[in-house]
Amino acid sequence: MNAAPSPAPGTGARPLLEVRDLRTHFVQSRGLFGGGRTVVRAVDGVSFDLWPGETLGIVGESGCGKTTLGRTILRLVEPTSGTIRFDGSDLLALEGRALRAMRRHLQIIFQDPFSSLNPRLTIGATIKEGIVVHRLAEGAEADARVRRLLEEVGLRPEYASRYPHEFSGGQRQRVGIARALAVEPRLIVCDEPVSALDVSVQAQVINLLQDLQRDRGLTYLFIAHDLSVVEHMATRVAVMYLGRIVELATARDLYRHPVMPYTQALLSAVPVPDPTRVRQRIVLAGDVPSPAAPPPGCVFHPRCHHPARDAACERIVPPLEPKGDAHVAACLKQEPTTVSWAAQQQAGATHPPQRYLPVAAIDARGLP
Repeated sequence: MNAAPSPAPGTGARPLLEVRDLRTHFVQSRGLFGGGRTVVRAVDGVSFDLWPGETLGIVGESGCGKTTLGRTILRLVEPTSGTIRFDGSDLLALEGRALRAMRRHLQIIFQDPFSSLNPRLTIGATIKEGIVVHRLAEGAEADARVRRLLEEVGLRPEYASRYPHEFSGGQRQRVGIARALAVEPRLIVCDEPVSALDVSVQAQVINLLQDLQRDRGLTYLFIAHDLSVVEHMATRVAVMYLGRIVELATARDLYRHPVMPYTQALLSAVPVPDPTRVRQRIVLAGDVPSPAAPPPGCVFHPRCHHPARDAACERIVPPLEPKGDAHVAACLKQEPTTVSWAAQQQAGATHPPQRYLPVAAIDARGLP
């Protein structure tokens, strides 16, 4: 066994995206006359790596910071602190033309396919805009690329002259996907891309995204609240709660052996398509705390159902620690385990342990 393991073939020698201690805080005025200000901690110390060709799912309740995280990575929202590196480049150090040039490689698919499209532009003009801005093609060549993109996402080339209101929701989302693909990106942030669609259309769009990933070698940051969709799409899954990642594991391990009590509660709410099977539902007490006034210690402790919860949970902020092979979670009541790299390789791990600072003892592995 090699002392210095190498990544899996074709994945590259380093992560495509490296996020370290990322924080995005918003200042909010209180009262009619601005009598005071509060700080909303939408993203509060998030760290992870995303490897080429991988799909990292981000899940959690509404308001946990999933969308803000995705938009911050793309710098559609400016972070308060932290670092974001894409293919070795510091995204937060880029400005002006350099930032615009980099954005060609990072694209987003928005949740609402109607509001994200300009109703005054034909879909052909919408898709062509990015091609022209980044000078990838002009004139007839650009029009030909638009037609090829429409065919690639399952739409007819002649639809290029139509307007967004002439399409169904699923067709509009395919237009959004074609627009993201137009500039040949390497990373796409999928911000709940199927949540506004019918179930049958969801399956078609998910299959399309997987086909595109296979054919183009794309990397996805897949944000969703539907855990069934994430299980089908993701290589690894990160669970967010109140602006923080509280559990991170391979999709297979997370769904089979959830460690964090919050993750257990989320999975217990997933519907089972079998009327004869009874699942024990974990009902959480209380409401989600405000990100403007997060609780001290473990952010989940006011709603935690773990039998060993005690006063320590109210004082100590738990770091992400190894809780099993390729599995980290932020819970004081689950004993961490130490797994050697040799054992990880025998179990099928393909990336060496990643140590994230300043968050202590994070140990997240890559592709299963």
